[in-house]
Amino acid sequence: MQQTLVKYLPESAVIPSLDLIKSSHVHLKIVNERVTRHGDYRRGKDGNHQITVNASLNKYRFLITLIHEIAHLVAFEKYGRHIKPHGLEWKKTFQYLMLPFIRPEIFPSQVLPLLARHFKNPKASSSTDAHLSIALKQYDEQQSDKNYVYELPIGSIFRMYNGKLFKKGNRRTKRYECVEISSGRMFLFQPNAEVELIKN
Repeated sequence: MQQTLVKYLPESAVIPSLDLIKSSHVHLKIVNERVTRHGDYRRGKDGNHQITVNASLNKYRFLITLIHEIAHLVAFEKYGRHIKPHGLEWKKTFQYLMLPFIRPEIFPSQVLPLLARHFKNPKASSSTDAHLSIALKQYDEQQSDKNYVYELPIGSIFRMYNGKLFKKGNRRTKRYECVEISSGRMFLFQPNAEVELIKN
């Protein structure tokens, strides 16, 4: 397991991550990319715990996702299975587990302040934190040819990963109002949603 983790995690995070996996009695499965999620946690009918994490994530996002999923397991074990998946108990657990990793030996210096801010009140997905998501994306091995929604001019037509077309509208507080071309329905998009520009 240690040899596998060396490939996917920052070097200084390997041993503490391995300790956390062992102490949580969880089976880690590294899987091919799923577009809609970075990872997930499941408790089997036999009571065994399994976490899956996308193999395509860069080392920093892989680490955050791994700790995010372990926090689900630890929170359920500590507070019971009726808590909200991303409620207060999970947030406190995620903060506690992540704190030892927010160090300059593990994360790049420009990411640390964004991480510190994010973990004051962690969200259900780090992807919804636009500033952190954009900073982490710089470390992806394969740079995408896609655009972020916030980069596109108002009125642009863009395509989502599922093939649906949208027209970008105005910004509403943190997100952008975008109209689905086929239905005319309004949807709100995160500024850092990755899309394919069709035309300005």
